[in-house]
Amino acid sequence: MSKPRIAVIISSTREARFADKPAAWLMDQVGKRDDMDFELLDLRDFDLPFFDEAASNQWAPSEDSKAVKWQETLAGFDGFLFLVAEYNHSITGALKNALDQAYKEWNRKPAAAMGYGGVGAARAIEHLRNIAVELQMVPLRNAVHLGGGEFMKVSPLGQDGEMSEVTEVLKPSLDAMLDELVWWADATMAARAKSA
Repeated sequence: MSKPRIAVIISSTREARFADKPAAWLMDQVGKRDDMDFELLDLRDFDLPFFDEAASNQWAPSEDSKAVKWQETLAGFDGFLFLVAEYNHSITGALKNALDQAYKEWNRKPAAAMGYGGVGAARAIEHLRNIAVELQMVPLRNAVHLGGGEFMKVSPLGQDGEMSEVTEVLKPSLDAMLDELVWWADATMAARAKSA
């Protein structure tokens, strides 16, 4: 069986977003793994319209070419790692829209998350897990939370330091999440192959 392909999805599309710094750190860290292949997907690059289809693509093919391109991109992955910003105790509108623009491409694949903000995007990640269940994904127990004092060390709201300053704190939760992610990616890949 081939190595799982995991999409790392940046959920914020704001011009002033903080996401680029933790995304670069995350891609550096996951690049050290030899049991999964990772690719960065930036929602800015997909220019998705607001969901306006007759139904989910589970029930009717999507008509918008940008939505179809997004679905085709997602179909090639075996799992997802969401980089989550927390807006008002939830995920970004851009991420919710991106989740809604596909359905069957999410099914039976694991969903991991790294969040950032005052409480490490804990509330947004919980909301994401609920959405993932409805999309028939496998939301992981473990997540990475860049919050509180560690967030203030590296964010423009605080000292705007380097992510290397918080690696020691984040690495144990990252390793636990990635170990769980590869287990579920391998398991769901095998199960999907068996039922294909």
